[in-house]
Amino acid sequence: MEPKTFDKFRELVYAKSGITLGPHKASLVSARVARRMRALGMTNHDAYLDLILRDDTGGELILFLDAISTNVTSFFRESDHFEFLAEALQRWRKEGQTRFRIWCAAASTGEEPYTLAMTALDSLGAGARGLRILATDISTRVLQVCMDGTYPQSKIQSVPPALLSRHFSRYNDNENTVYSANDELRKLLTFRRLNLATPPYPMKGPMDVIFCRNVMIYFDDGLRIRLAQEAKRLLKPGGYFIVGHSESLVGSAREFRVIRPSVYQKP
Repeated sequence: MEPKTFDKFRELVYAKSGITLGPHKASLVSARVARRMRALGMTNHDAYLDLILRDDTGGELILFLDAISTNVTSFFRESDHFEFLAEALQRWRKEGQTRFRIWCAAASTGEEPYTLAMTALDSLGAGARGLRILATDISTRVLQVCMDGTYPQSKIQSVPPALLSRHFSRYNDNENTVYSANDELRKLLTFRRLNLATPPYPMKGPMDVIFCRNVMIYFDDGLRIRLAQEAKRLLKPGGYFIVGHSESLVGSAREFRVIRPSVYQKP
């Protein structure tokens, strides 16, 4: 891929998703663009870029962003966040709260939202009747995996055995062992496509907890500030905004109270 063409792809990705791609990402972009070009029988990068820009439906743009976006996740990743969530939900329930709303802003292939659902069910018990979890992502490809809710054995190993047996069904698919989320989990979750680079977001809130982990590292400071402002708008007073361990809201959301590293509260 020619450097000037790579720069055009970088500009397009930033404009449409807020993801900042540094100069060192040229080989990654080239490889992922090549996937779409092979699918379309194309060999010229500039011609493919022109196709995206001329596609009035926006369909190829979505498929392009699906190919570019990185999705690294696992069940119970950064597990202390789920322990914190469990304690917060139990406390709110003891205080008489009956409605609970959680937003998973970067659902990826579903491991995080299903972990949220398992954690909330175990924390709330019968009180989970008032629980709803919204899970969003920019990638239609990963959202399809979320909605399918089925994972190979290699992906499920970090789920504690008691939770696995309670919330997933095991079966064989073409001689491979797979696990499928039970209806009790599925009914708590709503999956939607959402581009975090285009605030204001369509939700009204109030949310009790927003998980937005390991996604702001791909954004510039301006978008991080706008995202944090939207989180503050959507959260209830006393609600929590949880980011990845490698992320910080320093300089992005001065009006949040720092509870611990990566956990922030709306006053």
